[in-house]
Amino acid sequence: MKEIVVIGAGKIGSTIAGMLAGTGDYRVTIVDRSAEQLARLDRVEGVSGLELDIAAPGELEKALDGKFAVLSAAPFSLTTRIAEAAAAAGVHYLDLTEDVASTRRVKELAKTAKSTFIPQCGLAPGFISIVAADLASRFDTLDSVRMRVGALPQYPSNALNYNLTWSTDGVINEYCEPCEAIVEGELVEVPPLEEREEFSLDGVTYEAFNTSGGLGTLCETLKGNVRTLNYRTIRYPGHAAIMKALLNDLGLRHRREVLKDIFESALPATTQDVVIVFVTVSGRKDGRLLQETYANKVYSRRINGKVLSAIQITTASGICAVLDMLASGDLPQQGFVRQEDIALDTFLANRFGRAYAQPENHGAENLTGKAA
Repeated sequence: MKEIVVIGAGKIGSTIAGMLAGTGDYRVTIVDRSAEQLARLDRVEGVSGLELDIAAPGELEKALDGKFAVLSAAPFSLTTRIAEAAAAAGVHYLDLTEDVASTRRVKELAKTAKSTFIPQCGLAPGFISIVAADLASRFDTLDSVRMRVGALPQYPSNALNYNLTWSTDGVINEYCEPCEAIVEGELVEVPPLEEREEFSLDGVTYEAFNTSGGLGTLCETLKGNVRTLNYRTIRYPGHAAIMKALLNDLGLRHRREVLKDIFESALPATTQDVVIVFVTVSGRKDGRLLQETYANKVYSRRINGKVLSAIQITTASGICAVLDMLASGDLPQQGFVRQEDIALDTFLANRFGRAYAQPENHGAENLTGKAA
């Protein structure tokens, strides 16, 4: 029985806690500063809540004392604070952040940490990097790696063709911050919401455009070995144009709290969503220019008696699978671990990683390894 602390009692944090506790192998404490948020948690055996302001000096370190790992499902602005507390307490650290600056700080902390630091364990960054690295490993030399991910409503009903399925702060941040890419072999920054493209998958047309953070550490890993590397977020056509008007023409990139309030007041949340993962890698093998593509759709569904959105399933399953691999000794027990260091086959074979099984291979909907 391993003791885990999850920071953040929102949809993702509570899903992570439920999945872990459901195995019987983990006991989870969910930490949040909001007593009201903690009170909303489902009663699950093996899960307890702790009201705590993690900004208070020494309090989070005290809560982490003697624990196996801390998992951050908190807003990206708290990432550095949680990672520093994990280093001080000597516990393993995992997060879901897409924020580039925060990840750089996590990497610095890992250099002297006595435990393992694994940031960006969600969908993108996260699983998308595991897939891209696996495809890239099949080539003698690489030409291009193109990564596309989207969490979309199945039934869009507004001009943005979008519903809230993820952290509002996270969405706004990735729409505003510079995006890393490799262009003609050079590591560069490209502007968000630009380089829009359209493509079709299963008869549905989508658009994709630059957003920040989705590449994780892949730019650094593949620099010097690939001509083109980029990440773009998938939306339904028309979304990017409206977001550019809001952020650029109306100046809301400089008033993010206003935009957040508008989104959360006007855009309904939904559990009826679909996550799309689309990765294309080209390069040379045995002297021939070849291409390989991974395409997958994950839909919301009932798991262990509860309806979960696709973004809840994919994000929570990603970090739970990595924690499970760490706990079983499949990952290093000290230092910095990149998502691309994780073997795709091992990830998909994990009891949590099975959530990403492609439709033809998808089996039982119970992710805990127990009977539903």
